[in-house]
Amino acid sequence: MPSSVKPSDEPSAWAELPLARQPDPNQLDNIKAQLDLVLLALEALTQISSEAMLQAAADLQLTDLVADRVALWRLRQSSPLRRGQGRKRMDVEEARALVLIICHLAKQHQELIRRAVALLEQLTEQNREPYQAALLGDYLDNFTNAYQERMEAGGSSNRAEQNQPPSTDELSYLALKLLIDLLFYSAPAGSRRLWMALLDRSLNQ
Repeated sequence: MPSSVKPSDEPSAWAELPLARQPDPNQLDNIKAQLDLVLLALEALTQISSEAMLQAAADLQLTDLVADRVALWRLRQSSPLRRGQGRKRMDVEEARALVLIICHLAKQHQELIRRAVALLEQLTEQNREPYQAALLGDYLDNFTNAYQERMEAGGSSNRAEQNQPPSTDELSYLALKLLIDLLFYSAPAGSRRLWMALLDRSLNQ
């Protein structure tokens, strides 16, 4: 579905998200999967609601792309990792809109993200498990439960890895990696960092 955003109406932040060429379908699939995982991690840590995501879209003047809960659900269901995908396509403008929304929300919760990462660093230095801190334990439980509930049993952005469901340890590793990523995405120029990471990962899958 083509975007309804006209060039003259594009958010000024679009300039932070350059695109040398259109991603091919496989690259776009990987971008969709990675975006959904980052948003899943943000949800697991902050407990943000769909309403908060829609408010972020309104704050960023992105309601033409993310108008309501149904539109948001369809965008997230476009991830190839999801159970019962609601739609198979997400265009580049929609992907960039989700990047801006994610980073806007990450900035709002930057203090919590920083606290979680600081706890992780402290526990790592002490050779202790992340679950020993309540904040990290809750985050890991929330992420693991949400992933297992929403994603295909053998879900992976790499189709060659779709035979086996990820183990709890693998999901914990993924969750902690995404937590550290969120710290970078909550910083100034976070949206550019996320966008460039998405493009780089999509080219290397």
